[in-house]
Amino acid sequence: MKKKPLIIDCDPGHDDALMLMLAVGYGLFDIKAVTISAGNQTQEKTLSNALKILTLIDADIPVYRGAEKPLFRDLIVADYAHGETGLNAPSLPTVTRAPAQGSAIEGIAKVLSESIEKITIVPTGPLTNIATFLLAFPHLKNRIERISLMGGGIFRGNMTPLAEFNIYADPEAASIVFNSGIPITMCGLDVTHKALVFQKDIDHFRAIGNKTGRAAADLMDFFSVYYREHHIELDGGAALHDPCAIAWLIDSSIFKTKHCYVDVETRGELTTGTTVVDFYNTLQKEPNTEVAYDIDREAYIEMIYQAVKKLP
Repeated sequence: MKKKPLIIDCDPGHDDALMLMLAVGYGLFDIKAVTISAGNQTQEKTLSNALKILTLIDADIPVYRGAEKPLFRDLIVADYAHGETGLNAPSLPTVTRAPAQGSAIEGIAKVLSESIEKITIVPTGPLTNIATFLLAFPHLKNRIERISLMGGGIFRGNMTPLAEFNIYADPEAASIVFNSGIPITMCGLDVTHKALVFQKDIDHFRAIGNKTGRAAADLMDFFSVYYREHHIELDGGAALHDPCAIAWLIDSSIFKTKHCYVDVETRGELTTGTTVVDFYNTLQKEPNTEVAYDIDREAYIEMIYQAVKKLP
């Protein structure tokens, strides 16, 4: 089977690390570049974390440094969930490779302009790099097949009652992306809080016996502590948000989705960073996003497990 060409834009982050393992290990994708956003931690740390994960899984993919901060706002980071490094875990290698020359938007432009096929972009952090690219290289927009992103929510948030972290961190960038006219799949909190990993799953990953399985288990162990302390409604589960954006591309049948019109609030006193999802078609506007709202959890975890099993 011909592999699907991808660019991944991420801010590792424990769930980003699992997302990279899924994307590389599943074998379905030709990953042309990984571009780095600041978000879960600073650009310096998320860049280093991406290089660590790709070193761990022996993936020779160019990694580009992205924007240091949001378009118009100060940087916020999620160190409360991901730790001081952004990827606290005991089993990750030392970085021995350098990032690619040039910026994230230059890397995206290079891939799109050189590719015969259209490219799918998978952002799992704040959308600063993607929005900046669209502003800088509007003539290349039609080279993007789809954007499959993790971010937002239909009926819930995690930074405010309605705003999710990735969108809240740079709402202006998110507004540019959702209004770009590019086909979008959105995996927001309504689905990712059903994409849960439990301790029995973590033990299953560790039992694979390879170094990636051990690292995946260590990452999920650390990440799960935050969820068990702050999300007791999940009954001991931890939300593996970011791999959903890859999993939908692998097998969309494990998701339930609905085509909706989506825009982003940038000026609300209580609602800045909210993805306003017209789930009931109140506005009668043309849908611009395929919004995921449910998932087959067991199939999802098995998908990640099989990918990790194939890695070193």
